[in-house]
Amino acid sequence: MSRRPDLPDDGSPPRLPGRVPGRLPPVRGRLANNAPIGPLTWFRVGGPAEILFRPADPDDLAGFLAAIAPDIPVTVIGVGSNLLVRDGGIAGVTIRLGRGFAAVAAAGEAVEAGAGALDLNVALTAAEAGIAGLEFLSGIPGTIGGGLRMNAGAYGAEFKDVVISAEALDRGGARHTVELAQMGLSYRHSSVDPAWIFIRARLRGSAGDPDAIARRMADIKAAREASQPIRARTGGSTFANPPGEEAWRLIDRAGCRGLVRGGAMVSEKHTNFLINTGAATAADIEELGEEVRRRVHDSFGVVLEWEIRRIGRPLPAVAPVAAGERAAAGGAP
Repeated sequence: MSRRPDLPDDGSPPRLPGRVPGRLPPVRGRLANNAPIGPLTWFRVGGPAEILFRPADPDDLAGFLAAIAPDIPVTVIGVGSNLLVRDGGIAGVTIRLGRGFAAVAAAGEAVEAGAGALDLNVALTAAEAGIAGLEFLSGIPGTIGGGLRMNAGAYGAEFKDVVISAEALDRGGARHTVELAQMGLSYRHSSVDPAWIFIRARLRGSAGDPDAIARRMADIKAAREASQPIRARTGGSTFANPPGEEAWRLIDRAGCRGLVRGGAMVSEKHTNFLINTGAATAADIEELGEEVRRRVHDSFGVVLEWEIRRIGRPLPAVAPVAAGERAAAGGAP
């Protein structure tokens, strides 16, 4: 059997063409070449990042952005909870916001949080301080930066309901403070320049009873566990709800519950979740999602829009080797 031409002989991840210059600016964080990204995502699939940068803090990131060439592609990721990295990997520099962006602190009836802070940790900090109104964040498995970018929401509330302001870095490393009115938040959308990188946010709450806040968070946790495949390798909600519809209901009525493509499957528990059953590729997951979209459109005329962020590039298709070519190469017919 012939080896796939895109895979090195030693079994290591495929290498990208190398669009990033050999010399990068000095940083206080960590830089890695040809870094595995798939294991950092909840799906556990995907190719490597040409360069992975984990900045130490916002100043480190700002200096890096100011120094690198403007034509180098830059991609930002958080904890990978709502992310599908394609099997061919990510060209350019991939930036992962980690501990230096994860601080959370209560300030009166508001909470200040770094873009790398887990939504759950922000909800817990608010609860401990007796700040109500942020309980819904405990039901969103992501980070504050991702929530700002897509106006994430769950259990009756969205980021636009609680954001006071956010701070972001532009592609040149300059800082900007963005007020809520400037963010253009709507259903799963922000109009902030896609090249800007959120680094922190200020969220509003109100004084509340700690016991009532705790009960609300417990109810959210129970609802998630009862209705979602939270212990599976999944990327969360796959498609945005169309106006006046629920994506899961359309997917179910289109006969997609339990549908399989390679190692990917539509969840039996919640049909708006795709699952890596153990051996899926990113291509399996994306192709299954496209098949779901096709069936829903054929059945109801509704076009489902991806909510999961898909980044990187697919592996090139490998044409099957003809029998005559195998024989000429000494292979078995």
